[in-house]
Amino acid sequence: MRLFPFYSNLLALFFVSVAGAGDGFTSLFNGKDLSGWEGDPRLWSVREGILTGVCSGPGDFARNTFLIWRGGVVRDFELRVVMRVKGDNNSGIQYRSRPAPDAGPWAISGYQCDVHPAVEHTGMTYEEKGRGIFGLNGKSIVLDPEGGRWLVGEHEPVRVDISGWNEYTVIASGNRLIHRVNGRLTSELVDCEEKGRALEGLLAIQLHHGNPNTVEIREVSLKVLQGGEEMIPFDASKLPAGARRIERPGTKNPQGVGPAAR
Repeated sequence: MRLFPFYSNLLALFFVSVAGAGDGFTSLFNGKDLSGWEGDPRLWSVREGILTGVCSGPGDFARNTFLIWRGGVVRDFELRVVMRVKGDNNSGIQYRSRPAPDAGPWAISGYQCDVHPAVEHTGMTYEEKGRGIFGLNGKSIVLDPEGGRWLVGEHEPVRVDISGWNEYTVIASGNRLIHRVNGRLTSELVDCEEKGRALEGLLAIQLHHGNPNTVEIREVSLKVLQGGEEMIPFDASKLPAGARRIERPGTKNPQGVGPAAR
C-alpha cells in the first residue's frame, strides 16, 4: 500500500477516534418488511428475510431508482451494508443525498459508494447526478475549493465478486469520506469544495436501470458518530510532494462489465 504521509496521519487519527466510540450500531432493516424504507413498490420487496430490488430489463424503468430510508437525515456516521448484486449491472449505497424529483419520485442525487463488478469502480467515491467519479478503487483524493481532484495516495485495488455477499462500509466525518469492502479500504475523499459538498442528507440503495439485475440486502446498520465533525481545510502547501492534479475519471462500464442495455 502506498499512502502519502500527510493523508496517512489524518487517517490514523480518525480511526483512533472511531475505535474508541464503542459499538453503538442500530439496524435499519427489520428482516420482515419495508418498514422505514420507501421505493417503487413494483420493484422492491422483502423475500425470505432479504431486502430485494429487481430490474428485469431496460423496459422496466428509464432511470435509476432508489429505496430511500425515511428514518431521518444522516450527518457523521459509520454505515455497514451486507449486500450482493446478481446480473451484469451495478448498485450503490447513497448517503448525505437529496431528492431529485425531476428524475422521478424515488430519484436521489448525492454521494455514493459504488457496488460495481468492474474492479476499478468497486467501492469508489462517486456522486450520483452530480460531480461524477472522485476516486476509483485504490485511490485517495482531495478535492480543492474549485473542485479540482488531487491524487494523494494509492494502494492495490480491492477485488471482490459483487454477486456474493460482501460488507460495504461508509464512514463520513466532516468532509472526509471513507469506503471499505470487507474491511479493506477501497477509496477515500476529502471534499473541500464547499459549493458542491454535502454534510448531511438521506440514505438510499440504488437499483440501476438497463441490464437485468437483482439487488439483495441482508443487513443495514448505522452508528452515529459523536464528538463533532472534523473539517479539513484545503492547504496546497501541506499536500505531499508526490500529490498531483488529475482529471475527473471516466468509465467504459456504465452498467456492468459487458454491453450496456438502453
